[in-house]
Amino acid sequence: MAYTGGILLFALGILISVALHEAGHMFSARAFGMKVTRFFIGFGPTLFSFRRKETEYGLKAIPAGAFVSIVGMTPLDEVAPEDESRVFWKRPVWKRTIVLAAGSLTHFVLGVVLLYITAVFVGLPNPERASYDASKEPAVLGTVNECVPANPDSVNCSLANGDPKSPAAAAGLEPGDRIITFAGQNTPTYGELVTQVRKSPAGPTEVTYVRDGVTTTATITVVRRNLDISTTDTPKVQEVGFLGVAPKGSDAPLTVTYGPVDGVGQAFDYTGQIFAGTFRAIANFPEKIPKLWDALMGQERDPETPVSVVGASRIGGEVVERGIWPIFFLLLANLNFFIGVFNLFPLLPLDGGHIAIAWFEKVRSWWAAKRGKPDPGRVDYTKLLPITYAVVLIFGGITLLTVATDIINPITLTR
Repeated sequence: MAYTGGILLFALGILISVALHEAGHMFSARAFGMKVTRFFIGFGPTLFSFRRKETEYGLKAIPAGAFVSIVGMTPLDEVAPEDESRVFWKRPVWKRTIVLAAGSLTHFVLGVVLLYITAVFVGLPNPERASYDASKEPAVLGTVNECVPANPDSVNCSLANGDPKSPAAAAGLEPGDRIITFAGQNTPTYGELVTQVRKSPAGPTEVTYVRDGVTTTATITVVRRNLDISTTDTPKVQEVGFLGVAPKGSDAPLTVTYGPVDGVGQAFDYTGQIFAGTFRAIANFPEKIPKLWDALMGQERDPETPVSVVGASRIGGEVVERGIWPIFFLLLANLNFFIGVFNLFPLLPLDGGHIAIAWFEKVRSWWAAKRGKPDPGRVDYTKLLPITYAVVLIFGGITLLTVATDIINPITLTR
């Protein structure tokens, strides 16, 4: 139930984001005196609608987005005589730019708000924990798990449910113990301990540790468990020795909440990081398409390949099921920033394409006047239709490929 609820909640978050995108267009258009005739959430048959003043609002049957209708978006649109003074394309280029960009700006604002809410009320990843490299520190235990899951596919365990004690707990190890030898090998750092444990066979092994200045030798029964050591290029699951311990420093909180003032700085700091990551992801996007096809054909899914709304919602369901709410909000914020940036690409039918044409017309008219030539007028949109159709087909095909891959071979938190 939690998984399904998480999927629905994340999908609802996306739908609200898209609806607010269109609301950004609507309110900015009205502010500049343009006529807005419709604002609908969804597509397909109308479930219900109502009219307030000159705008019809409503909900349609397919909740796959939203749309707003502004009179006279291009010179090709038919306009009633009484609306001639309120058409979009007759407004100054700077006003049209604001209206067109308002959708993406809404996504950016919403992303910052989500990050602020996460920072103040939910918690952002603890930077101290992220920067701590335990492998180079002394082999001091921070946590000792009381049990290990009897089910190898499970991540949670409980002694009350019959799960066995972890090897470390069964041997009497405690947080703060410093392991100095394992299986007869010195372990001056936690990294060395991990190396020795992972290659250790199942069964009894001697371990020497220091507790409160006293050196003790004990026997610990190592168990073998599967560990995902996949990389971007090499997917692999390996069976390794396991004790059920974590290093000192790993017991630090996973997340940190901030005060109302500090939260503002954290939200904008994360905004910068997400913007940088978004541009890197877009730059690397073309090389990920073949890997999507490979995953669709049954190969291991590269976790860095793009995800569709379907894939993002499935991940949202997983994080809700596990109670990892910071990831839920960060994922939703990331998606808003990505949609906002992508929508500004200078390609029709994206808003960025319309902005590019508006400024091209402006520059072309200025250059013609500079040379004493007549104004060449508006761009002929009919000549751009083949390019528009090509963009729609390409991105539509990529969307279908991504959705199909997210259904057949999805990215999951266990990978």
